[in-house]
Amino acid sequence: MADTVRLGAFTPSVLLRVARRLGYLDGEVTEELVPSSPAQFRALFDGAYDAVLTSPDNVLAYRYSPINPLGRLGDIEMITAIDRGMGLALYSARFDLHGMTFGVDVPGSGFAFAMYALAQHLGLHRDDYRVVALGSTPKRLRALLAGECDATMLNAGNELHAEAAGFRAVAKVADVCTPYLGTVLAALDPAPVAWLGRALTATAAEIVAGRHDAIVLAEAGAALGLDEPLAVRYLDRLRDPDEGLVPTGVVDRAALETLVGLRRRFGPALDGDPLAAALT
Repeated sequence: MADTVRLGAFTPSVLLRVARRLGYLDGEVTEELVPSSPAQFRALFDGAYDAVLTSPDNVLAYRYSPINPLGRLGDIEMITAIDRGMGLALYSARFDLHGMTFGVDVPGSGFAFAMYALAQHLGLHRDDYRVVALGSTPKRLRALLAGECDATMLNAGNELHAEAAGFRAVAKVADVCTPYLGTVLAALDPAPVAWLGRALTATAAEIVAGRHDAIVLAEAGAALGLDEPLAVRYLDRLRDPDEGLVPTGVVDRAALETLVGLRRRFGPALDGDPLAAALT
């Protein structure tokens, strides 16, 4: 039996819960929800987490970019590709977003870069809207529902709650920033958590192949608070080849090129091109 893995995540992982139900985990996994990406990576650097489920852009930021929210770099490795965004889109109840407030995790993060690209696609310039840091996706959902922002990036089941409350996707990452990679399993030391990557990949492959529907629906309902119709939509999204699970677990170069391109366009100016190392 492997040791316990302490895992930091933004939204409760249905994939992890299904893998546990199927008996695919070789050890214990304790999942802790994080308030923001800087908090997640501070905990990873400080040894509070063994691994994280995170945006691959966070790995780019904290491995290659000396200008990041923590001002700290580490040899973080992407172990397994998990999903391609899970419905990641800019959500709002408004049609005209000029002068509106956009909520982000932090302004210099991957979902924020994707948001800037979507806003540009809608004809908005950076000075056409105000950006506020609101933390993780579940926190931004609550802020959107409470009227604390006018638009924000949502995915991974959070967007389904927004749609049920009358919000809509005004622009989708799958339509503008493709191919995309939304979540990876990452760690400073991949060896002790490699088994978890294998378990998640095996589970993803079986879900995409049409197996374990009842388990997925039950876990989506329990973990994300989705009623049955929304859980069915969540399951459909898991199987979507453009937005859903990555059944091979492979971090593909084309998706990394998309992410590096977004960071080069919207991220801080860097000396030289340290992000090029991510593509080698």
